[in-house]
Amino acid sequence: MRLLHSGQALRRFYSHRSRIGKMATDIRIKASLSASDPHSHPVLIIGQLRHLNLLKFDDLASKLSPRVTEYTFLNAIDRLHPAPTDKVSLYLDVATVASLPLKASRHNTASRAHAITRLVKNHVLNVSVESVVLVCERENIFASACAVVRAFPLYSCKTGNGAQAKSPTGGSGDGYNSRNVVNVEFVVIDKDGGIESDPLTADEVKCLNETARGIRLAARIVDMPCNEMNVDHFVQAIDEIAQELSMKPEIIRGEELLQRGFGGIYGVGKAAAVPPALVVLSHEPSGAQETIALVGKGIVYDTGGLSIKGKTAMPGMKRDCGGAAAILGAFYAAVKCGFKDNLHAVFCLAENSVGPNATRPDDIHTLYSGRTVEINNTDAEGRLVLADGVCFANKDLEANIILDMATLTGAQGVATGKYHGAILTNSETWEAKSLQAGRKSGDLLAPIIYCPELHFSEFASAIADMKNSVADRQNAQSSCAGIFVAAHLGFDYHGVWMHVDMATPVHCGERATGYGVALLLTLFGSHTHSTLLQSIAPTEEEPPSKRLCRD
Repeated sequence: MRLLHSGQALRRFYSHRSRIGKMATDIRIKASLSASDPHSHPVLIIGQLRHLNLLKFDDLASKLSPRVTEYTFLNAIDRLHPAPTDKVSLYLDVATVASLPLKASRHNTASRAHAITRLVKNHVLNVSVESVVLVCERENIFASACAVVRAFPLYSCKTGNGAQAKSPTGGSGDGYNSRNVVNVEFVVIDKDGGIESDPLTADEVKCLNETARGIRLAARIVDMPCNEMNVDHFVQAIDEIAQELSMKPEIIRGEELLQRGFGGIYGVGKAAAVPPALVVLSHEPSGAQETIALVGKGIVYDTGGLSIKGKTAMPGMKRDCGGAAAILGAFYAAVKCGFKDNLHAVFCLAENSVGPNATRPDDIHTLYSGRTVEINNTDAEGRLVLADGVCFANKDLEANIILDMATLTGAQGVATGKYHGAILTNSETWEAKSLQAGRKSGDLLAPIIYCPELHFSEFASAIADMKNSVADRQNAQSSCAGIFVAAHLGFDYHGVWMHVDMATPVHCGERATGYGVALLLTLFGSHTHSTLLQSIAPTEEEPPSKRLCRD
């Protein structure tokens, strides 16, 4: 019988462990480096090459000793040649150092968040306890931590993982018999190129852990199929979060939606076995100066309705609730981080189904705005539910800042790609803030055209105030879809309106990303008591078109 030497045996042991029904992972953000032996607790060290070159062996000795010598560590750093990334094993593939891309363009995040997620997915071993050490500057702590979180989805229905999930929020059951632990730790590089000696504060650790919970909650909801995440289940998930936050949600359901004038949500969801709903969570602290409403499209499944999708276009439409899921995760984390102003989360929930009661092309619905809409495409349903949601935010909640988030158009992926959501807004200042927040959080954004005087004519109808789908599908579809929502709010709305279309970045491959949670927390970071979120919140810089030419 051939005997394996210790290195081969250890690698085979870890490989075997990672193939057995993959276990759920608890992510624990740590204030400072903890001592561990990589032989029993594997470690993955990630950083930009310029930062890794600043490290001394003593800075990481607590994670590497006694298995890795100073010579081995320094030699490994010297051998890193990222193109765009690179990694070197320090000890039997259970202690690894990896380098991020050398450059990040102006439209990317300086944290290289997407590269971090890929490295973590490819090189963690999924064993009982392991560590990811992030070497970065302080301003990139938040985005880097969020990038690690995205690598560990919660939802699984594989039979090797035990009982099926019970709780939509993942609080008690998520289909796993046991849980792995990934400790996320930081080596912070200061502005002078030194190593910060102070650990993260308790406030910073709390913010990161609550954000991680919000991202994983959002991703979990998006990953769940409609037979486990229909409107009833989504309402249950909202109610569970409300209970954690000591709130009571306002719920308007079924025929009451029609009676109260929510013709958009009702018309989209009336054919489904589970009735549609408008659900509102409200956080109203004393001393609030502003009222912010987050409106989420929550189409738990989108068949396209009678304008039905094809057999290749329909799979994956469980993700059409990605906007509402992100807003639930962001609302939870924002309240936990001490949101100082009024914050409302408005969830527009429906299943766009086919049945005897389904909305037909040519039907006319009256929306909450009071305006009539001729339906010419039942697969353009998201804008109908959002229109009701933003009008409710204005008329009933009296919000002066309204942001809606939705997996609204396939054209978003064509316009801004797989990694950047699209931002459409009536405010140039908030467009600039949104782009900053995208780069700071890793949930990237790119602007699309806001020009209602040129685009709203696409919805002209001979018999109603407007149609719900454009006449010319080659004319800035993503912008037009957002303009439809704005039309019900009113183009003369004096507050700030923002629309985020994240149809493509809501997932990567077959897994949800939790996109939107980190973005919203960063965008409104100055409205929280969290020092970490305040430090990365967008600044009041002049919009590009308002800047003067200066020598």
